[in-house]
Amino acid sequence: MKILTLSRNAELYSTRRISEEAEARGHEIHVADYVKSYMMIEPGNPSIYNDGEELIGYDAVIPRIGASKTFYGASVVRQFEMRGIFCANQSMAIVRSRDKLRTLQILSRRKVNIPKTAFASTPNDIDDVIDRVGGAPVVIKILEGTQGIGVVLAETKKAAKSVLEAFLGLRVNILVQEFIKEAKGADIRVFVVDGRAVAAMKRQGVEGDFRSNVHRGGSVEKTRLSREERATAIAAAKAMGLAVAGIDLLRSERGPLVLEVNSSPGLEGIEKASGVNVASKIIEFLENKYNREQKDRIGV
Repeated sequence: MKILTLSRNAELYSTRRISEEAEARGHEIHVADYVKSYMMIEPGNPSIYNDGEELIGYDAVIPRIGASKTFYGASVVRQFEMRGIFCANQSMAIVRSRDKLRTLQILSRRKVNIPKTAFASTPNDIDDVIDRVGGAPVVIKILEGTQGIGVVLAETKKAAKSVLEAFLGLRVNILVQEFIKEAKGADIRVFVVDGRAVAAMKRQGVEGDFRSNVHRGGSVEKTRLSREERATAIAAAKAMGLAVAGIDLLRSERGPLVLEVNSSPGLEGIEKASGVNVASKIIEFLENKYNREQKDRIGV
C-alpha cells in the first residue's frame, strides 16, 4: 500500500511510530504537513498539492489533525475523500469530535453514559444550572480548551457562580459538569481501532489537581478494562463515526462515563503504559480495509 499521514511534523512520536510500523509491514508511507498543503477545486478534479507536488496515487490517508487547525485540516481530509481515497477518520467525524458540546449531544442521543452536563448563555440561569448537575462542586470547561487548559473545579456554589459569571461576562462558551468525586483525579484512556478497544491506560492527576492530563504532569499506568468499560468506549467511537479514537472514561459509582472523545489520540503514553503496539494496529486496520476493497473490486 501507499499511505499518506497528514501531520505537522514527521518527527512527532505518533507520526514516527506510524511510519515505522507501515514500513516494517512492507508499505510505502509519506508524511505531509497539511497546513502547508493547498487544494485546487475544479470540476471533476479535486486536487491537493504540497511543496508544489500533487499528492496523488495514495491508497489510504491517516489524518493526524491538531485541534488548533481543525477547520483547515478537515478540509484537506475532505479533499482526499472527494478523490475517493480512504481516510482512517472521515472529515466530518473529526469536526464533530472537536466540538465538546456536539460530542456530548451525540453521545446522549445514542444513550452512551456521560456526566450530567449543562450549557447556558446567560448569568440568569446559573443557580438552576448548578443545581441540575448535582450542585457544587462542579467542573467548568471552556468549549475550545484542550489538554486540561480552561478546565476549572469550583468547590462551592459561590465559587462556581463567580467563575460562571466571569466567563459568561466575557462571552466565553462554557460547559458545566457534575464532579465525579469517586474518580479521585483519574481517568481511563481507551484506544479504539476499527470497533475494537486495542489498548488502555489509567491517567492519574498530580496531587491536588483533579485533571489527569499527562501534559499537566499526570502519570500513566497500565489498566485492565471491565466488559462495560470496553463496550462503552467502543459505543462512543461508533456514535462519533470514528474508526481511530481515544476515548476518555471516568470510573463512577454508576459505571463508566465518557468524558471526551479524541480523533487524533497520541500514541506515546498509551504504547508505553499498555505495552501494546498501537501503531501496528492502525496499519493493520488500513490493510484489512484495503484488502476488503480489493476483493470487492474483483468480485471475490
